[in-house]
Amino acid sequence: MSTPPDFKLLRIFVCVARHQGFAKAQQELNLTTSAISTYMGQLETRLGFKLCERGRGGFSLTERGERLLTETQRLLGELDGFGAYAASLKGDLQGTLKLGVLDSTVTDPTLPLPDAIGVFCQRYPAVHLSLFVKSPYELQEGVLNNELDLAMGFFPTRPPGLVFQPLYREQQWLYCSDRHPMYGQRQIPEALVSDLNMVRRSYWSQTELGRHGFKHSVATVESMEAQLILILSGGYVGYLPEHYAQPWVDQARLRVLLPAAFGYQSQFMLATRRGRGREAPIQVMKELLLRKMRG
Repeated sequence: MSTPPDFKLLRIFVCVARHQGFAKAQQELNLTTSAISTYMGQLETRLGFKLCERGRGGFSLTERGERLLTETQRLLGELDGFGAYAASLKGDLQGTLKLGVLDSTVTDPTLPLPDAIGVFCQRYPAVHLSLFVKSPYELQEGVLNNELDLAMGFFPTRPPGLVFQPLYREQQWLYCSDRHPMYGQRQIPEALVSDLNMVRRSYWSQTELGRHGFKHSVATVESMEAQLILILSGGYVGYLPEHYAQPWVDQARLRVLLPAAFGYQSQFMLATRRGRGREAPIQVMKELLLRKMRG
């Protein structure tokens, strides 16, 4: 290969890899599968090796494809960052800012993300903003792979490639609903609560589960809304952020169980990839968010 492939082909490759197939990438790329196949063929020809396998076994990247994906994500992230930096030198922010956040934060008054976004959009209308709701591990992977510029949430692990900035602590309580046998009980032994049918978050390890007072769970969820639905069913107990559960507590639909024994706090943090924190759009959004939090 005498010259590197153009960035259009590389961005198509990253999108196809992210969606794990040509068909699933159609909507984001606004291309037909035939066109995507043509572009991927051009990229493979330029590179001189095969990037992916397609067939009855499904879609998968080759070993070289996996290695190229990692390097391409790094390259495109640096290119986007350079574009934003160049725009900032002339006093104009452009490009795209990709934010990630945990679900159910919209009810949290401590995290004024809508206010910060509102000010950002008014000041920098040329910046295209993308907002994603993901799990903690997806947020970390997104920032590491330059698929996200900035992420906000609770991170059980902290990879060395990321920089974390503490924001605040979110209160979590253990809840049961008015349909649960424990709802009307006043004297509840702690050991009895630990044996109740409990719904856990999919990203919790067994160690994390034990830290919150349970040895096992009988249901798993991917989001707080799913957690709330199962708790409201009366078949399970589970943890929810205080701000998210409060409307249901006010309606007498939910009750906190043994707050002294089972309550805990999650440390919310800002996460950026190491070396990218000073890029203009990222820095501006961080400053707006922190300023709003300080009031």
